[in-house]
Amino acid sequence: MSKIKLSENFIRNTVKLALNEDLFPSGDITSNLVKNNKIIKVKLISNQDAIIGGLLFAKHTFLLIDKKIKFIIKKKDGSSVKKKTLIATIQGKAQNILIAERVALNYLSHISGIATKTNQFVKLAGKKCKICCTRKTIPNLRVIQKYAVKLGGGVNHRFNLSDEYLIKDNHIASSNIKSLVSLAIKNKKGKKITVEVDNLKQLKQIIGLKFNTVLFDNMNIKNLKIGVKIAKKYYETEASGNVTLKKVKLIAATGVDRISVGSITHSVPAVDLKLEI
Repeated sequence: MSKIKLSENFIRNTVKLALNEDLFPSGDITSNLVKNNKIIKVKLISNQDAIIGGLLFAKHTFLLIDKKIKFIIKKKDGSSVKKKTLIATIQGKAQNILIAERVALNYLSHISGIATKTNQFVKLAGKKCKICCTRKTIPNLRVIQKYAVKLGGGVNHRFNLSDEYLIKDNHIASSNIKSLVSLAIKNKKGKKITVEVDNLKQLKQIIGLKFNTVLFDNMNIKNLKIGVKIAKKYYETEASGNVTLKKVKLIAATGVDRISVGSITHSVPAVDLKLEI
């Protein structure tokens, strides 16, 4: 899979786009009412138990507005924190801190939200089963969201369509499962191959072919157990489809190697964080 790269340059450029979105065309007309010679100290506090992530995005948000702002990190990315925990302190001119506040919190709350939800799935799935993210990400935020999944203890699935073969239901509906897998094997050139199956009949059609992973999609627990038992001698096994916190422990108990969860990126709740003057 493509490596997730969160260089300082990437973070700065990403934050610049967010600030442009927030400040175009006339800047922060409300914060401009505040005298900018007043120095304030602000606390960044979590209003809930969470896994914290995105601190460098927040730091660069403030620094791009004012290089003299001091952003002092008290908890590292990936830290598990309790409600009312102090995450960082920010000191500088009041007007400039207020201008950067919302963009900084947006990054923090979203990245922390993904890390927190991922970690909940990871704990329930246990040590023998991995929790993976998918390509169900917000456009142009995939690198950031997959970084957040790793903070929560999850594993990154393929980053994009070039990373590996993933033969899914609509590919199969448009062709023939066995011929598609055979063609992928012929053209793989070092790429991994995952094949999605909806039922045991499809699985039996491809058993013995040399690919990497069987993805059981939306299968009930009974059939999933049977499928895993058949496939695990030959392939890595994965389950997906409407995976919730209530279901994940039961799915993991089937012996599947990994579970992919779209909701940890496409619809995760933000973590409640605040800046307190």
